[in-house]
Amino acid sequence: MPKYFDIHSHLNFKDFDGDLEEVIQRLRDTDTHTIVVGTDYESSKSAMEIAEKYEGIYACIGIHPIDSKDSDISLFSELVKSSKVVAIGECGLDFYHADKATDFERQKNLFLKQVEFALLHDRPLMIHARDAYPELLEILEPMKVEHGEKLRGNIHFFAGNLEQAKRFWNINFSTSFTGVITFVRDYDEVIKNAPIEMIMSETDAPFVAPTPYRGKRNEPSYVNEVAQKIAEIRREDLKTTQKALVSNAKRLFGL
Repeated sequence: MPKYFDIHSHLNFKDFDGDLEEVIQRLRDTDTHTIVVGTDYESSKSAMEIAEKYEGIYACIGIHPIDSKDSDISLFSELVKSSKVVAIGECGLDFYHADKATDFERQKNLFLKQVEFALLHDRPLMIHARDAYPELLEILEPMKVEHGEKLRGNIHFFAGNLEQAKRFWNINFSTSFTGVITFVRDYDEVIKNAPIEMIMSETDAPFVAPTPYRGKRNEPSYVNEVAQKIAEIRREDLKTTQKALVSNAKRLFGL
């Protein structure tokens, strides 16, 4: 079992083209595993290829609601056959970067296609949501009644309130937190009140590097800072928190 688990990174992005091997060596040095996440077909394919090449790295394949206008989910049918593909996404809804009035139906239909794909292939969802938690819950809550335990996943980079978090936890969707929690206090209430089995750690690398790396490119080995901050906020023993965060990831993603 690794010491740390970054459940959401983008090692497939061009930001890592120059030193990917060194970044992966730092993962080994810190005993950290990560899931590389796609945002369209090409980045999903790249995520799978990286995962298949290295131990301790896994892939998530899917279509981001904003970054891509792709909608052909059938393209992913070959990728999902890989044992290293552990989730579908990042998929979801985003009304921060798009106008809800004009883009809601497109985003909803794209999301539902990926939910169906995840159910078909028995994979959890990696959900991206921005300014869209109420709309997302309206979709997922009735679907949970219909599909039960097979419908499961994680709300990546959670930035909602405690009431919203509780509704996600109630349908067995966990919430993950990034390095942002090391320099703002907005998420402390959710982290303090979360059932320990409902939270996970992530970096969203190359974005939002934690303290003490702010302003620099983020990378998965920095997830230790997130784990330490979660333990601090919850006033828990660090080793206990580390173990729970890794166990939660392994359970959700079937590792």
